[in-house]
Amino acid sequence: MPDFSRRATQLELMDDLTLASDELRQNLDELETINTWLGGYAPVLNALQRLRLQFPPSRPLRIADLGSGGGDTLRQIARWARQQGVAVELTGVDANAFMLEYARQKCQNYPEIRFVQADIFSPEFQQQPFDIMTASLFCHHFSDGELARMLAQWQRQAGLAVIINDLHRHPLAYYSIQALTRLLGGSRLVRHDAPLSVARAFTRTDWQQLLAVAGITRYELRWRWAFRWQVVIRPLS
Repeated sequence: MPDFSRRATQLELMDDLTLASDELRQNLDELETINTWLGGYAPVLNALQRLRLQFPPSRPLRIADLGSGGGDTLRQIARWARQQGVAVELTGVDANAFMLEYARQKCQNYPEIRFVQADIFSPEFQQQPFDIMTASLFCHHFSDGELARMLAQWQRQAGLAVIINDLHRHPLAYYSIQALTRLLGGSRLVRHDAPLSVARAFTRTDWQQLLAVAGITRYELRWRWAFRWQVVIRPLS
C-alpha cells in the first residue's frame, strides 16, 4: 500500500526519454481519453478564461505547454481560442523526440501549434519569453527541489501567468484510477503509470510549501474535479 503522507519517488515508465514504440503511442491515446472523460483539461481552460481580459490586444497570445506529450492539451487550448476569437501562438515543449513527432501528426489541423525539443533547464530555453506557460500532469515527474527551482524560473519567464494542472494525491484517486485502467483493459504503461502518478502528486500543503520555498507569494490554488489542483502563478510585477 502506498504511503499517501508523502510523495512517491518511484520513476514512471514514461520518464524514460528513449521510450519510442507503438505501446507509448497507445498510452498517449489512452491518457487523452481519460483526461477527456474526467474533465482533465478544465483547470487550464478555466484559468485561461479568467485571464482573458489581460491578454495583449495587439498581437497573438504566446503560450508554451511544458512537457506537452501528445499535444492534447494544446489542441484543447487551440479549440478554446478559436471559439473565443483569440489569436494564439502555441508552443509544445518536450524532451522526447518520439512524443514530439506523435504530437505533430495529431496536430496537423492546427497551424497555430508548433513543437520544439528542448531542455527546460537550459539557459537558452529559460531566456525565451512567453505570455503564459502551462504544465499539465508535468510537475509530479520532478523532485521537490527541482520543482521549486522550476516554479521560480517560470514565474520570471511568464509575462501574464503560469498555469499548472496536476493531480491530488489521495487514496480515493489512487484506487479509482487503478481500478478504471484495469477495467478498461489499459496498456501496461497506463496501468503502471496512472496510479503511480497519483502517488507522486500533491496535497494542498505540498503546494503551499513548494511555492513558499520558491519564494512565490502571488498565486491562486484551487481544487478541481476530479482530484486535480489548479495553480495560477502571477508574475513578480
